[in-house]
Amino acid sequence: MSTDSVTREELHHRQVDLRFFRRSDALYEVEGRLIDTKTHPFRRMLAEKETPPGQHLHDITVRLVLDSGLLVHAADAVMPATPFSICPGAARTLAPLVGLSIGAGWNKRVRELLRGAASCTHIVELLGPMATTAIQGLAPQQAATIGDPGKDVQRRAWVDSCYAFAADREVAVRLMQLPKITKRGAP
Repeated sequence: MSTDSVTREELHHRQVDLRFFRRSDALYEVEGRLIDTKTHPFRRMLAEKETPPGQHLHDITVRLVLDSGLLVHAADAVMPATPFSICPGAARTLAPLVGLSIGAGWNKRVRELLRGAASCTHIVELLGPMATTAIQGLAPQQAATIGDPGKDVQRRAWVDSCYAFAADREVAVRLMQLPKITKRGAP
């Protein structure tokens, strides 16, 4: 449905910013930041006075340190703006992520480890798109080696993983037609 014929009034603005970095220690870092603001004054739950428009309701940054295999080496969060003074304590709840690998089942495992009162809902929300950002961050180096020996399993894993990689579509067909290399440079 088009909104061309109606007026709209913004009430809430959520910004999610995701970035991937190569570090000088040969590791990588994925960072996710979530900021919530309102366009009108509002009273927070349990607050004694109104929050002015534009003031951050949430400002949460989560960082994961990863290796090229997407194994989590460190996880931390900072929470300079939260609705309750107790919320920043959730920044210390990420230790269970250390030692996990981003890949199939990541989101399910994160929700099992950090669900409910174990952590912050918004931290958990960020960890899903942070995982795909890390995968995209490493995609160029993975794509450059897709024809290398031992990559047949990886190529097959992509088939039927999304619309473009459907087994009967051009991308997957071409991917699976890459020569199986037995020696570097030899088809």
